Amino acid sequence: MRKINRAVKIRIYPNAEQRVQIEKTIGCSRFIYNCMLADKIEHYKKEKKMLRNTPASYKKEYPWLKEVDSLALANVQMHLESAFCKFFREPSAGFPRFKSKKSSRKSYTTNVVNGNIFLEGKYLKLPKMTAIRIKLHRPISEKWKLKSVTVSREPSGKYFASLLFCCENQTVEKRPAEKFLGIDFAMHGMCVFSTGERAGYPMFYRNTEKKLAREQRKLSRCQRGSRNYEKQKKRVALCHEK
Repeated sequence: MRKINRAVKIRIYPNAEQRVQIEKTIGCSRFIYNCMLADKIEHYKKEKKMLRNTPASYKKEYPWLKEVDSLALANVQMHLESAFCKFFREPSAGFPRFKSKKSSRKSYTTNVVNGNIFLEGKYLKLPKMTAIRIKLHRPISEKWKLKSVTVSREPSGKYFASLLFCCENQTVEKRPAEKFLGIDFAMHGMCVFSTGERAGYPMFYRNTEKKLAREQRKLSRCQRGSRNYEKQKKRVALCHEK
């Protein structure tokens, strides 16, 4: 059978100490990305050659980088290298940009090496921290092999972990179709079947548009940077998430 990759996103519930370590790893990943990008740009302007720098070369100048997962920093290097390769291959993709502390995605990726990451019951063990409590929304087969984990923090303040597994592709035996069903696009209800039925969507966004608009108006009246502004910003993020 052919091997495929399958990702499963789960909710994680880190305690105060684990949240500090996660935020520290996210911040260090963003910092090393910007440092490496700046040095690459400066070196290219002087030598007209691409600089082959690594995160390890920065740990002497910034010793606090040793406090976070080294594999997370190694993945930053891989992402930066792939961004440069994509730019030179497809200039329309755009030149790699610096990551903003406010607007960039709050996440980092680490790899499984020598059993440093594993699932055990209702807990997920990650490098440089104790086991984190999780909530599994679906069963995971024991035959699946864990490859990497991406830890992220949403604007609403919730933490998630995306687990990437390597598993076998389950092929389904093809059988001759006994009946055919036509599906047509519709402006209201998204799709209509040839039997006359309409797809019963919950319409979460349309049903909460008024509430979202009300929360956004409250946010616009708050003073930017104040405590009430941050609280209201979280309420708007929760509306978008729902």
